[in-house]
Amino acid sequence: MNILALNWQDLTNPQAGGAEVHLEELLRRIVRTGHRVTLFCSGYDHCKSEETIEGVRIIRRGNRYNFNLVAPFGLRKLMRKERFDILIEDINKIPFYTPLYLKIPTLVVVPHLFSTTVFKEINFLLGLYIYLSEKPLVPIYKGRKFNVISESTANDISARGIPRGDISVTHCGIDSDTYRFDASTKKFESPTVLYLGRVKKYKSVDHLIRAFQIVQKKIPEAELKIVGSGDYLPRLRSLATELKVDGKVEFPGFVSQERKVELMHRCHVAVYPSLKEGWGLTNIEANACGTTVIAANVAGLKDSVVDGQTGFLYEYGNINELSDKLAEILLDVQLRHRLEKGGLEWAKKFDWDHAANDFMKALGTAAGQRN
Repeated sequence: MNILALNWQDLTNPQAGGAEVHLEELLRRIVRTGHRVTLFCSGYDHCKSEETIEGVRIIRRGNRYNFNLVAPFGLRKLMRKERFDILIEDINKIPFYTPLYLKIPTLVVVPHLFSTTVFKEINFLLGLYIYLSEKPLVPIYKGRKFNVISESTANDISARGIPRGDISVTHCGIDSDTYRFDASTKKFESPTVLYLGRVKKYKSVDHLIRAFQIVQKKIPEAELKIVGSGDYLPRLRSLATELKVDGKVEFPGFVSQERKVELMHRCHVAVYPSLKEGWGLTNIEANACGTTVIAANVAGLKDSVVDGQTGFLYEYGNINELSDKLAEILLDVQLRHRLEKGGLEWAKKFDWDHAANDFMKALGTAAGQRN
């Protein structure tokens, strides 16, 4: 097949995140099976307008602020020049509403929908714009096949009115060559808590800092590493100072892949306190490195943690419960080792090659449609 994929960004974009990892891990494997893939996405400062990376042709137009306006014209122009068999539309921000202007079989990929979560991240007017943009999803995309990354997102979309039979689930994989257990890598000498990811307001990393302040009273030698970059970082630094834990909280910012993996091995527990996610890829990666996890019991994250076996879930926003779970893992070595062992077994279930095979089945089903 000749496949056209549509996403806001590609992996080379400095703003790229989990949605880009998910889509491009799949696209690169699709190319290896003999299909042709073109990814149409937004550009960024000093980027190439077109290039091929691991067999995927990437075409960049516009930027992350106007791409939803640029995309319809660019896509129609591209389709006049070339015949494509199917479109993969990745909805991880505002939908592109391609059924309104493209006549092509479509597989709609949804990591997760924002819904009211968006109001926690940005100002009300912009949040309202994004919130209302998701509202026409069902009537506009009715009849298309959907592919999601977790049961939580499948339930969310089904509750909005998309028939459950039109929704397939393809769990994310992990790079098992990169994220693998190494018994020779020891944990830090001090009990160490890790947050690793983008630093955005809705990620609720402030909850972790508040919980860590309570843990500090029980375990004075404990340390917290908040790894990643984002616009909420200054507020978190200020909060750590206000709570008088800044001497025990480190903000390394963006780190290399090698350092990221090292931290996942050496920290005693990784925490994901976000309000909502499509999935919890970082949880699986940490498990694969031999580290247990704690995550908020919310859509997406709860799908990536087996509570009491690979880590713990806690009620979102419950600072005291989070602090109790942290202290329990940091103080009880036998418990931590049991959860680490469970996490290693759990992580073996997630493989990008298997995910690509499942995704190709969903793609084949969608390609057989004539919308």
